[in-house]
Amino acid sequence: MPTCLAGRTPDIEITSLITIGGIVQFKKKIVPLALAAAVIVSLISSPLAAAADDSSGPAVFPGGLYHEAKTQASTAEDALRAAGDIESADLVDQIASQPTAVWLGDWFTGDLLTSVIARHVAAAAAQGTTLVFVTYAIPNRDCGGYSAGGFDSSHYLDWNRAIANALIGTKAVVLVEPDSLSMLSSTKCAGEATTRLPLISQAVDILNGAGLTTYLDGGNSRWLSPSVQAGWLAQAGIAKAHGFYTNVSNFNPVQAERDYAGKISSRVGWKHFVIDTSRNGAGWTGTWCNPPGAALGQNPSVVSGTGKLDALLWVKHPGASDGTCNGGPTAGSWFESAALDLVRKRV
Repeated sequence: MPTCLAGRTPDIEITSLITIGGIVQFKKKIVPLALAAAVIVSLISSPLAAAADDSSGPAVFPGGLYHEAKTQASTAEDALRAAGDIESADLVDQIASQPTAVWLGDWFTGDLLTSVIARHVAAAAAQGTTLVFVTYAIPNRDCGGYSAGGFDSSHYLDWNRAIANALIGTKAVVLVEPDSLSMLSSTKCAGEATTRLPLISQAVDILNGAGLTTYLDGGNSRWLSPSVQAGWLAQAGIAKAHGFYTNVSNFNPVQAERDYAGKISSRVGWKHFVIDTSRNGAGWTGTWCNPPGAALGQNPSVVSGTGKLDALLWVKHPGASDGTCNGGPTAGSWFESAALDLVRKRV
């Protein structure tokens, strides 16, 4: 039993972990309480201890990932089968058969927004799966690029409130505004941060208030440095979010993204992250807009075990155009030849 003598700090019996022959064993030792406290504080505050936390993937995505039955890919597959092109239909089925995130943008407002959400909520409840939504309506979205658009500031927050109200009780996951933070370092988004950062922070508050799990824009490993990206995340309210996402609509290998995201995580309180693997099967091929050499990546899955990676997701819908480049239609439209190439080039 620990004792305390006058004039000295009390002793305490602590149990430590040691490894002998590759087997973890317990070892007990009597040490002064002050020393024990110092050891405990050191362990708790060390990056190694923080990094060893179990991944929360299965807790965040109970039942697995929601699979939408009717998508651009499934519609294209049906049309190809009806036309007798079974080979192409089977290729497209490799896309249509996988769960993808549901994008909510400024094209869904009012009653249409709530009805679309309600349809997905009902379908996910029937499956027993977890919904993954993407919000994409930040003011001056894409700063004049191929995906330009978005609401004004007041409408944007009201729109987030409508989403939150429609999702109360669902425990859905929301990926908040892809590219919204990374683009703040670009010249075409100069001056945008003063408006955008508070809006994203308020959106996180609104969505969290409905019991939803939020992830913020973490860019990708070929864009900003981990320190710069972490700085934007901190200003946007990452402390309030569950974590961040990387590689959305991009092509970098999973390991490169894991390494990059780990460096960001270490700078923002060891937050969790998810990675978009929709088109990263061939890695970076020289261009981001409908690259001819791209390939499907790993199928979406929830990640269990240790570490901060919660899931591999298909956030970008494979086969959806990046914009009017490399022969593609407008951004978001079905680009069938590119979709077929993604599958054919898959390793």
